Amino acid sequence: MNRCLIAFSLLASSHFPASSQPIRVVVNDWSSQRILANIAGEIFLRLGYEVELINISVDVQWYLLKTNRVDLQLEIWEGTMEDKYEQLHQAGDLIDLGDYSVTTREDWWYPLYVKSMCPGLPDWKALKQCFGIFASPSSRGKGVYIAGPWEKPDRARIKALGLNFIVEQVNDDTELWKQLKQAVSKRKPVLIFNWTPNWVGAVYPGEFVEFPEHSVECETEPEWGINSTLVHDCGNPKSGWLKKVSSRRFVKLFPCLAQSIERFDLTNEEIEQLSAQVNRELLSPKQVAQRWVKSHRKRWEQLFSECKAPKLKTNN
Repeated sequence: MNRCLIAFSLLASSHFPASSQPIRVVVNDWSSQRILANIAGEIFLRLGYEVELINISVDVQWYLLKTNRVDLQLEIWEGTMEDKYEQLHQAGDLIDLGDYSVTTREDWWYPLYVKSMCPGLPDWKALKQCFGIFASPSSRGKGVYIAGPWEKPDRARIKALGLNFIVEQVNDDTELWKQLKQAVSKRKPVLIFNWTPNWVGAVYPGEFVEFPEHSVECETEPEWGINSTLVHDCGNPKSGWLKKVSSRRFVKLFPCLAQSIERFDLTNEEIEQLSAQVNRELLSPKQVAQRWVKSHRKRWEQLFSECKAPKLKTNN
């Protein structure tokens, strides 16, 4: 994955006053996050602010938030980002701007037709018997789990639970869906990383693998769980939160925007529908954001009504 920081400015129209400080919005590498970043950018532009969308990977964003080099991250997932979030939040290095009205889950997932090929699913123990159906020519008989590029202890879980699998990671969500589509078209067994809210479940019926229940102790105490010598012998949280966070700089320079972002909310269904416009209708995240901002004008204008950018003084 390219870890270089790629920034580009969304310049406000000339009839909007510009703030002397740009708002720097994090853009990660999956559809819903990119859409939300663009929605924020489009709203801020219409309020008269200068905006920079900063394309960075998840692991890079933490340092940049901590050091006030980026301002706003609109999709923090409990399942993949809880540890870093808690570390920085408890240290006062980032600001929690609240949760969405969303229940999240991120884990191993398969299309529903796979269930008949691996009796016992969704119980994870079934994978101990049917791993061979997920093998590839290069996996030497082991099952293949297709993982996203994000922070997950999949290899540690495989070892702790004694699964005969290897992990193949892809660079972004586009590659995940490409491999899923290919597998579904051939009715081929496939195990991939998936999450909800996401567009996939509405298009491809499927299920998450049910691993042992998640616990904080599972990640830190080897004696916890079914493997008394290794950690990560459990699944990911099944009812996770989805947060918005910012740098300290953002709250200091743009307190009204911070308060409005805290009240900004979307449901599971809304996020799924937005993501589908990218992954099914093949619109760009910017196009989806512009469509949402236009069709929900009253909704966001009411929320941000007091937050227009101040006019800059000019020297005569």
